[in-house]
Amino acid sequence: MSLVYLGCLLVSLAGVVALDLRHRLFLGRSPLRAIAMLLAGTAFFLAWDLAGIGLGIFFRAETSFMTGVLLAPELPLEEPVFLLFLCELTMVLACAADRLLDRRASRGRGERS
Repeated sequence: MSLVYLGCLLVSLAGVVALDLRHRLFLGRSPLRAIAMLLAGTAFFLAWDLAGIGLGIFFRAETSFMTGVLLAPELPLEEPVFLLFLCELTMVLACAADRLLDRRASRGRGERS
C-alpha cells in the first residue's frame, strides 16, 4: 500500500485551490456556488466511471503507487480525488481565461477611444 499517487493528487489540488483563492477565480469568488458546481461535476464523472465499469469498459490499473483501497469493484480511492482535482483545475483555467480575455478586450476598447 502506497500513498504516493493520492498524496500527489492532494498536493496538486491544494496548489490549485491556493491559486484559486489568491486570485479569486472560482472558489474565491463565490464559494458556495463553486462547491456545489464541484460536487455536481465530480458526481457526474463518478457516475460516468461507474457506468463504464459496469459495462466492462473501464478497469483499475494495478500500480505500486496507489493505496489499493477500492470504493467499489474497479474504483480506487484515488479516482474521486482525481475527478475533484480535474473539475477544480478546469474551472480555475476557464475563469482565468475569461478574466484575461476580459482584460484584453477592455484594453482594446481603451486604445480606440
